[in-house]
Amino acid sequence: MKTLFKFVLKFIPRPILIKLSYLAQPLLVLFLKGTTYTDPIDGKRFRKFLPYGYEKQRENVLSPSTLSLERHRLLWLYLKNQTDFFNTPKKVLHFAPEQAFYKRFKKLKHLDYVTTDLNSPIAMVKADICNLPFDSDSFDVILCNHVLEHILEDTKAMHELYRVMRPGGLGIFQIPQDLNRALTFEDHTITDEKERAKIFGQYDHVRIYGRDYFDKLREIGFKVDEVDYTATLSNQEIDEYRLAKGEIIPVVYKS
Repeated sequence: MKTLFKFVLKFIPRPILIKLSYLAQPLLVLFLKGTTYTDPIDGKRFRKFLPYGYEKQRENVLSPSTLSLERHRLLWLYLKNQTDFFNTPKKVLHFAPEQAFYKRFKKLKHLDYVTTDLNSPIAMVKADICNLPFDSDSFDVILCNHVLEHILEDTKAMHELYRVMRPGGLGIFQIPQDLNRALTFEDHTITDEKERAKIFGQYDHVRIYGRDYFDKLREIGFKVDEVDYTATLSNQEIDEYRLAKGEIIPVVYKS
C-alpha cells in the first residue's frame, strides 16, 4: 500500500490525480469505516486513515472521505472554533483550493468565494500568484496554504497577497516548516526533481522554511500571529483527529 501511494503521488500529474481521487473515495470510505479516528471536516469515523508522503511516508494521516491531511483538519478546526468564517459575510480568495474545502466553502451562501491557481482544474481564475489580476484591497480573507514553498519569487508573491487583501483582512498562509531551523534554506541552482525531493522534501518544492518565515511576512507589512491551535486540544483529540502536535498556523492581518 505504501509503495503504491508513493508511486501514484510521484508519477501521476496532480490534475489527473484529483479526478481519480473522486472515483476512489466511496470505496475507501467503505473499506476503512470504523470508530477509532474522526475527520472533523465531515464527522465521519474510520478504523484508520491512509498513508501519505512523497519521499517519506507518514502513516495514518490521509482521510478517506475528505482526502484531508493533518494541516487541513487543523485549519478547519481553527476556522470553525476561533473565527467567524462560517457565519459572517466575506469575500474570500483561495489559492490552489483543496478538495477537502472547495465544495464546502462554495456552498456557503454568505461567502463571495473565489478560487485561483495556474494549474488546478477546480480553480475559477487561472492566475500567477506573483502577478494577480485582482484590484488592490479586494478580499476579506485569503487562504494560501502550501503554495509559497513552490514559488521561486516568494517575496513578490507575499507582496501581491498583501496588496489584494483589504485593510482589516485576515489571511492564513500555511507552509511546510522546520521549526528547528532558524533560517529558511533555498538554492535555486537545484533543479533536478530527485535532488529537490531529497533536500526540500518534495520534488516541486524550492525551499525549506525556517522560523524566519514569520518575520518575512512581517517585513511585507502583515501583522502575524503564530498560532499553535493544538495546544488548546487534548492529546486524545489530537490523536482522534490525526493532527500534527505543535504545528503552527501562520495567521496574518493587514492593518
